[in-house]
Amino acid sequence: MTIPDADRKYWVLTGNYGSGKTETSINLALGFAAAGQATTLVDLDIVNPYFRSGEKAPELEGAGIRMLMPTFAMTTVDIPALPAEIQSVFEVPGDRVIFDVGGDDTGAAALGRYYPSFMAHRSETMVCLVINCMRPLTESTEDIVELALRIQARGRLRFDLIINNTNLAGRTTPEMLEAGEETALQVAERLQIEKVLSTGEERLLRACHLRGESFPIRRYMKPEWLEEDA
Repeated sequence: MTIPDADRKYWVLTGNYGSGKTETSINLALGFAAAGQATTLVDLDIVNPYFRSGEKAPELEGAGIRMLMPTFAMTTVDIPALPAEIQSVFEVPGDRVIFDVGGDDTGAAALGRYYPSFMAHRSETMVCLVINCMRPLTESTEDIVELALRIQARGRLRFDLIINNTNLAGRTTPEMLEAGEETALQVAERLQIEKVLSTGEERLLRACHLRGESFPIRRYMKPEWLEEDA
């Protein structure tokens, strides 16, 4: 797995809607599990009912991944409740825990509940901002920096890694991902973040000329209306 600090135990992924944070979270979880790591994926999205990692629970659990999510996730009951079991990931021995956090600063507020636990394990934690420069509100360096600062203020955790997941589904070109990396590098410089990682389907990454590291992913959360882009 080509990814910075892959030995970190706790991974927190957040970003705006459409950034691909859930896609990246699923790929990380499956990658760690395939490497023989005891892996837990926490769906901590208390805001967005669509495209959440909990939708893939049967597939993830079949791969040996423990799945935790808000009590009323995947139902029609609109009461976001975080089960006490989530706290157990900081107390029960395990290899990897990935938190798929709700988009923007509103969703990041859920992190505040676990702030003391994260800080107790801060050296073992990688906090990631996932960006897709083809999506509204995250097309420019200024917009992304503003979003990042809002998320950090609500979640109270500083970002360690920018994940460039710039894509337009099946219409993604190498030039799009390369331009996204340039924006990600500018954001990282503004926020004094040392690491940038680009993600994309393997065939796309092979065609790119990227300055930094990359991590190949598969698309598991593709909506039906995008099938024609495959």
